[in-house]
Amino acid sequence: MNIRRTATTRRAMTAVAITTGLVFTVAGCGGGDGDGDKSEKKSSPTSSAQHGDGGDEKDKGDDEAPTTDEVLAEVKGEESITLTVTSAVRDEGGFVTVSGKVTNNGGRFWAAANWRGEERELNKNGSSVAGANLIDNAGKKKYLVLRDTEGRCLCTKFTGGVKPSQTADWYAQFPAPPEGTTKLDFQVGAMPPATIELSEGE
Repeated sequence: MNIRRTATTRRAMTAVAITTGLVFTVAGCGGGDGDGDKSEKKSSPTSSAQHGDGGDEKDKGDDEAPTTDEVLAEVKGEESITLTVTSAVRDEGGFVTVSGKVTNNGGRFWAAANWRGEERELNKNGSSVAGANLIDNAGKKKYLVLRDTEGRCLCTKFTGGVKPSQTADWYAQFPAPPEGTTKLDFQVGAMPPATIELSEGE
């Protein structure tokens, strides 16, 4: 399956690479072929999310007025983790950016070891959400996190992990489903699926 991308907004200043195997049919697990372009820059909900370090970035915003994020979905699961999705936006460049927060409610350091995915090429993405996927139940397709030609995911890496009682921001980018598809399930690791609804980017 080819995912076509066009020249897009300032937020995606160069084309995002979609490598082989990023879109699968849920029923038949058939793979989609990628276009092989290499991405050097990518749109993300916050510049700090790419270098997520277990919530330390929150300290930098103490002087700013607090903001209230809309909660699209929230699930609780493995290792006393709460996953919240606050944004799921379809961008003009042919991809979807999903973002939110993760909170460690347990008493131990959390390194997101089960969230990096099982594919061999994702080994370079430890402590990240590289193994996340979007599932289109109606269209019977699964969309994997985008990655560059070297296998690095277009997603948050929790550098330093998340300490007990800390909250960290995260984001992940996926190929966009067909126009008209708005309801998807976000799933990562052993967490329960979180049903989200896409909105259109500016």
